[in-house]
Amino acid sequence: MFRPSTFLKDLGSIRKTLAFVTLLFIIGIIAGWYSTGSLSELINQQMKGIKEVANNLSLSSNPKWSFFVFIFFNNSIKAVIMIFLGLFIGVLPILFLLLNGMVVGFLVHNSMNQGESLFDLVVKGLLPHGIIEIPAIIIACAFGLQMGLLVLSSFGRSGKRELQRKWKDTFRMALTASVWIVILLFVAAIIESTVTYSLMKG
Repeated sequence: MFRPSTFLKDLGSIRKTLAFVTLLFIIGIIAGWYSTGSLSELINQQMKGIKEVANNLSLSSNPKWSFFVFIFFNNSIKAVIMIFLGLFIGVLPILFLLLNGMVVGFLVHNSMNQGESLFDLVVKGLLPHGIIEIPAIIIACAFGLQMGLLVLSSFGRSGKRELQRKWKDTFRMALTASVWIVILLFVAAIIESTVTYSLMKG
């Protein structure tokens, strides 16, 4: 159930949903890049909250450990919750993914406007951990949306036994995905709290 091959097979079975949520994330980045007005204010509020947390963590006795604990639990809890909140017809995973994409787009664009190095921001600040973290979040939202699609397809559907089998398979896939997403985010948190932290501080 929790073998890597099972997880990869599950990913293959939802490849269309994966492609769709990846597109949504890209749309979120573009929206964040060109954000104005109330949209910009929303993202600014998100960024202020992130900066406040980062400042508090950097003042702790062991900043790297504090960053690791916060990043890992924050990302893991949100990712797993998004999988199962997909039961609400998949709306929340979609919104979560769009918002995360918007934050990334806004952060990069805003930093460029302030004269910061795009290379430092992307290669040093995002790429080391983001190459694992971003796909893990996208995968979590894909499984969440898959749950939502099953909820929608269940309305008025006949064939109780077939429907029960589909729900059983979907929950099994969600549990398998949860375990591997947490593992991926554990690795990403280690990289972000050590490599990324050191590169950005240096």
